[in-house]
Amino acid sequence: MTAKAAYAPHIIAQHQLRALKKDVIVTDMVFDVRITQSGIILPNDNGTGLGIRPRWGQVYAVGPEQTDIQVGQWVCVAHGRWTRGIDIEDESGKRAIRKIDPADVLLVSDRCPQDESMGDAVHVPKMS
Repeated sequence: MTAKAAYAPHIIAQHQLRALKKDVIVTDMVFDVRITQSGIILPNDNGTGLGIRPRWGQVYAVGPEQTDIQVGQWVCVAHGRWTRGIDIEDESGKRAIRKIDPADVLLVSDRCPQDESMGDAVHVPKMS
């Protein structure tokens, strides 16, 4: 039997993953370094207090008791009110999913919002 690397994504079909009770699972949260138009570097929040701010994520799954949030919506979550990401691979490719605390959802949007937490800041793609 071949051992699977611990960091390899779990391969699932989206319909196989379901949230429980009022739980909300999100994807597409951005944690990259950002740079303002004036050149100020805003670090990510890699375990430090430097990147503290709410984050947007797209809802991937909701539990059967969740009535306020629907799959496909975008939610803005208070800083730190999410779990570490679990890498999965489904029909749409590789992605990290996270469980968020529904009590700390600040905003809900039906379309992908611009990250306005620092106005003119832009995301810097990760270097390989």
